[in-house]
Amino acid sequence: MNETPAQSNGRPIAERVATRLLYPTSRPRAKTLREAVDGKVVLVTGASHGIGKASARKLGAAGAIVLLVARSADDLRQVAAEIEADGGTAHVYPADLTDMDAVERLARQFLDEHGHIDVVINNAGKSIRRSISDSYDRFHDFTRTIDINYLGPVRLLLTLLPDMRERKQGHIVNISTWGVLMPPAPQWAAYGASKSAFDVWLRSVAAEVSGDGVATTSIYMPLVHTRMSAPTDFSRVPGLTVDEASDLVCHAVTTRPREIAPWWSAPVQAWTNLTRNQVQRFFERGRSLLPGSSSRT
Repeated sequence: MNETPAQSNGRPIAERVATRLLYPTSRPRAKTLREAVDGKVVLVTGASHGIGKASARKLGAAGAIVLLVARSADDLRQVAAEIEADGGTAHVYPADLTDMDAVERLARQFLDEHGHIDVVINNAGKSIRRSISDSYDRFHDFTRTIDINYLGPVRLLLTLLPDMRERKQGHIVNISTWGVLMPPAPQWAAYGASKSAFDVWLRSVAAEVSGDGVATTSIYMPLVHTRMSAPTDFSRVPGLTVDEASDLVCHAVTTRPREIAPWWSAPVQAWTNLTRNQVQRFFERGRSLLPGSSSRT
């Protein structure tokens, strides 16, 4: 399909310019990425679609041995075939990360079959936007969200961390959200709480394991236009493409920073701390104008 003069990569040029200004990304050079991951065992959860799939493909092309985890075996096999067509190596592990016993068995299987894990990219997640008035009879919204966004990755890492610490090397990359750094937003209670829980857990654990050579990186990802975000109408909101988001993941794996966040998040946090009550009142005044609920199940 031909693009109009007002479009770039299928998106309005104005949005692409805004995205570049608000969320600048960094793509590692191919040689640098290969030097960082060639021959390394990299585990990617949520690898069947979106950011996980794009990241796995780029890491596989750079020489990583990629372990693909998601619920759909067919989708994972397709991703593996694409990685292998590019000359990479991939292994498929269909799994439900909300089944804690299965997650533990899966982690032990990784260690049995590959000896160790060099990098864990915690990308699998569930997003849901629903007002609290629509949630009174939907406690499962909260349990399902916290299982995949918090308890599942904790269960996985509790099994993988001892080997990383013993080997004195390892890297955990968490795909978080910039919303964790911002004032709590209406209608995002389930999602925000679950992502915040794992963010705090990982930062706390990082203080204990860094002395053993295990690095952690939290990517406070801005909006990314994926099928997970699609149920909410973000069509007019500047956001990253999947390709741009996966560049951030590759940058994290290459440089191992403690965190990656939009450049404006720190001043906004500082301003929020000074004006917390005003921000809360703003949300309260605007609640009647909020759009309807949506979720990704």
